[in-house]
Amino acid sequence: MSAKKKKKSRLPLIITIVVIVLLLGAAYKILGPNSGKAQFLYIRTGITYEQLLTQMKDGGYVNDINSFDFLAKRAGLPEHIHPGKYQMKWGMTNYELVKKLRNGRQVPVKLVINKLRTKADFIRLVSTNLEIDSLQLGALMRDKDFLDKMGLDSNTVMCGVRPDTYEFYWNTTTDKLFKKLKESYSRFWTDARREQAKNHGLNPVKATIMASIIDEETNLPADKLNIASVYLNRMDKGMKLQADPTVKFSIGDFTIKRVTGAMLKTESPYNTYQNVGLPPGPICTPSNGSIDAVLNAPQTTYIYFCAKADLSGASVFATTDAEHLLNARLYQQALNARGIH
Repeated sequence: MSAKKKKKSRLPLIITIVVIVLLLGAAYKILGPNSGKAQFLYIRTGITYEQLLTQMKDGGYVNDINSFDFLAKRAGLPEHIHPGKYQMKWGMTNYELVKKLRNGRQVPVKLVINKLRTKADFIRLVSTNLEIDSLQLGALMRDKDFLDKMGLDSNTVMCGVRPDTYEFYWNTTTDKLFKKLKESYSRFWTDARREQAKNHGLNPVKATIMASIIDEETNLPADKLNIASVYLNRMDKGMKLQADPTVKFSIGDFTIKRVTGAMLKTESPYNTYQNVGLPPGPICTPSNGSIDAVLNAPQTTYIYFCAKADLSGASVFATTDAEHLLNARLYQQALNARGIH
């Protein structure tokens, strides 16, 4: 066989090999690793498929958007986009990516609520961690019809926000958010706790408001119990609570270390130096320990308390004006000596 004929006979084989290589290359590009890096992909509600492609391309979620698009369209992803938070791992294939998104296999978000002082703090925490719109959430927290169903109002709504770790999907709705908050609230406020509150002339909302003041006064469990007894005694006598944390809340400055006489005159329904009884709402989201301190408050004759002069953070308690004035003077002298204003 001549060289020319041999060359001609090998041409189909070469073409076949080239086609196979190209097909394998195309298959690898479509089915092989394509995830750009390990990160989270947030798909907002109402996004279009074209917008999703742009987001994945610009965000570096995939290395080759064309191969992803090719497989996604054939798998029906454009018609089955599920909003949410998705974990993207390095080296995921287009098949794995498309399957995860098409089936809506998102990861839950842990929303950790510790101490929050204002509704704005809560709204900021939620809207930062979930898709919920801050304006929508704020409006709901002022919605009388909605709050009536929870036994709350626009002042007491934060009583229903209990410190806890909650698990939500990123695209959860405000209704589902408050449903879970209410479930936590109901679990905590058992019949036994409600009865304890009733024995002190309180209900869960009022007990939470009082606990919020105590939570801002001290972190010491023993002092919380005695401070609760002070406030209950003052309420029984029709006296003003005169709680410094309510002044800070009224001013909106929680960094204040020394409440002055001028501050005590701040006009606000939350200022317990100006108003008798509890403020209209909580000044923070109190811990379980602070609420239980109110419910388990011992019977004492204490009417006053102030910080100890040793600046340890502990409190000293008094029954008479004379005792309290002496304790307060010693504490003020200690502040002056440290140059604390």
